[in-house]
Amino acid sequence: MYDRILQEILREYENKRDRALYEQNMRKKKVYEKVPEIKKIDEEIKRTSIFISKAIIENPENYEKNIRDIKRTIEKLKMEKAYLLTENNIPLDYLDVKYECPHCEDTGYLKNGEKCHCLKQRLIDKAYMMSNIKDVLEKENFQTFDINIFPDKVYEEEGMSPRENMLYILSICEGFVNNFDEKNDENLLFYGSTGLGKTFLCNCIAKALLDKNKIVIYQTAFKIMEIVEKRRFSTLPDRFKDQEYDLLFEADLLIIDDLGTELSNTFTNVEIFNIVNTRILSSKKTIISTNLSPKEISENYSDRVFSRVLEKFVPLKFFGPDLRYYRWEASR
Repeated sequence: MYDRILQEILREYENKRDRALYEQNMRKKKVYEKVPEIKKIDEEIKRTSIFISKAIIENPENYEKNIRDIKRTIEKLKMEKAYLLTENNIPLDYLDVKYECPHCEDTGYLKNGEKCHCLKQRLIDKAYMMSNIKDVLEKENFQTFDINIFPDKVYEEEGMSPRENMLYILSICEGFVNNFDEKNDENLLFYGSTGLGKTFLCNCIAKALLDKNKIVIYQTAFKIMEIVEKRRFSTLPDRFKDQEYDLLFEADLLIIDDLGTELSNTFTNVEIFNIVNTRILSSKKTIISTNLSPKEISENYSDRVFSRVLEKFVPLKFFGPDLRYYRWEASR
């Protein structure tokens, strides 16, 4: 998936270079019409530059002096050109190629072979755009996560406070991000009632991995089934070119939010199993967030889905008071 997206972006870079060269040629044409002498000088520089290669080929043992002479000639021609440009109120760099990124000249790569910062940023931007949650991640991430909003009193029958539990869950999530590239078959199951921080932590993980140039797709279970149904039942001829569907299987991380809100039947059970199982078999990682307990998951879904979730996912229980209500009460 990453390679395909990289190739798409590199095609964009190729178009940028073509456009930059076209615009340069248009500027050259304009200048040549105004100052024909500059065209002659450019042609002479081009012809003279060819002599450098000839000097090396024809006299490989003693070509340094010839090359020095040729370079002095070229420098003299460039000085004449600069004088003519200045005399005609034309900027000295007017005939240069105007690349968007001067560091890599719109190739995406530096001379040492490393990715240019502009290509890295473009990959990140592309991943963010595809993730479906670009805007919210500016507010919900590990940097804005506040452990102090979780109560520190032992909660009912859980044997620990919501804050202690969240510190444990937070450590698992940070480890998940740090070890993401390891082939450890680690997937996460967040379960618990609403308002306990499941979605916030999903967003934290998503942003951390997007910033590492990973492809993260965040969709509700309901939306996923809409995407699947479009693929299965649409009569449109281009339905097999639907990137939304392919990304469910190919993204580095798929976050399935609100599992259990979609209509549960044989079809949805099969499709959920297909997505989760295919990703497990291809070592693609998945996070499932749900308000259902493991018992309720087993009642709503087939045994195959339930056993696969328990076998390959780390279950993390969220408990405590609804944080939305708790923060409102605390502010009173």
